[in-house]
Amino acid sequence: MSEFDIAAVRKKFPALDQEQVYFDNAGGSQTLGDVITSISNYLSNRNVQLGASYKVGRESTEYYTTGCNAGAKYINAEPDEVVIGPSTTQLFRNLSQAIKFSPGDELVVSKFDHEANIASWVSIAERQNLTLKWWTSAPTTNPKLDPESLKGLLSPRTKLVTCTQASNILGTIHDIKAIAQVVHSIPGAMLCVDSVAYAPHRRIDVKDLGVDFLSFSWYKVYGPHIAMLYGSRAAQQQLTSLGHYFNPSTTLENKLGLAAANYELTQSLPAVVRYLGGDEPGKTSNGIVAHEAKLQKILLDYLASKPDIFTVYGDPESDPARRVPTVSFGVKGKGSREVVESVEKVSNFGFRWGHFYSKRLVDEVLQLGDEGVIRVSMVHYNTEGEIRSFVETLDRVLFR
Repeated sequence: MSEFDIAAVRKKFPALDQEQVYFDNAGGSQTLGDVITSISNYLSNRNVQLGASYKVGRESTEYYTTGCNAGAKYINAEPDEVVIGPSTTQLFRNLSQAIKFSPGDELVVSKFDHEANIASWVSIAERQNLTLKWWTSAPTTNPKLDPESLKGLLSPRTKLVTCTQASNILGTIHDIKAIAQVVHSIPGAMLCVDSVAYAPHRRIDVKDLGVDFLSFSWYKVYGPHIAMLYGSRAAQQQLTSLGHYFNPSTTLENKLGLAAANYELTQSLPAVVRYLGGDEPGKTSNGIVAHEAKLQKILLDYLASKPDIFTVYGDPESDPARRVPTVSFGVKGKGSREVVESVEKVSNFGFRWGHFYSKRLVDEVLQLGDEGVIRVSMVHYNTEGEIRSFVETLDRVLFR
């Protein structure tokens, strides 16, 4: 996608050929038509167990391997540094079981995260007598993970730091490269990053970031409902294998995969990679970034025009260097659920209210009630017309 053509983009997504407008993309993007076709073709022609020597068996294994390799190369990883699984939540749980912790090791866990990158670490800390430290901030509407604030939480016993690259509520982009440098100032300390809310909007280069572990979900990046975890070769030395004793244990898939990589979905990943510009790591189409910046600016400008009515949670500026187009807000005097359902009654906009599994962030940092925020999450196949129409509809529902 060297040139951005919104009409051409939308034609590649069959689900967009209907009246529903998708502003719930942070929960899961629509799927590329080429991915759907690839999955159908595989199931029709190559749906056998991997590793067999007969013709279709060899083809199936080749397609699966090509899918794994495409996913690895997309983030500038080696094939032995990635594992495919059903979800980021499951992959982090597997990872927590495999890391070689010792009693008294310290974990620093961000409260800004989706529970996927929290629950596993809280659980393992309780069961293995580890020290858990929370990386958070004072209550505010625009909290950020500051690398400087992390320094005071680290010690020679720090084993792992976990955080999000971009919150699925705030949309704020965190400086993972700077955070990694702070973490690695402690010998042996590792950094585990949740990039689920970031990956739909930007390419990831794990080597440039300097992370030890990083995961995201392909079903939020225009692909099938699977996820991928990266673990550097160096970090893998801190893992024990969860696989059968008689199987190899030299790759991350060997160690954590547990036969959980769906064949037909994994082999479709090259279609996603081709759509997103090929396997040259770290390059996001400038057209995508610029288009998404326009989308978020339309909504953020409207919310800023009524500061006594709307509260934006996250960075209020539309600068794409600071945020992705996941925009959350509240309405003075109205519950989040009420606002969403009122707009739904008169429109075809699909957006959401709630905590979106970032409950500690909503409860303790944003200090909101059970209904959480109103979230409008956009991606590059959304149009300026759609978000302008949403703004007009929201304004009409609230003020006319």
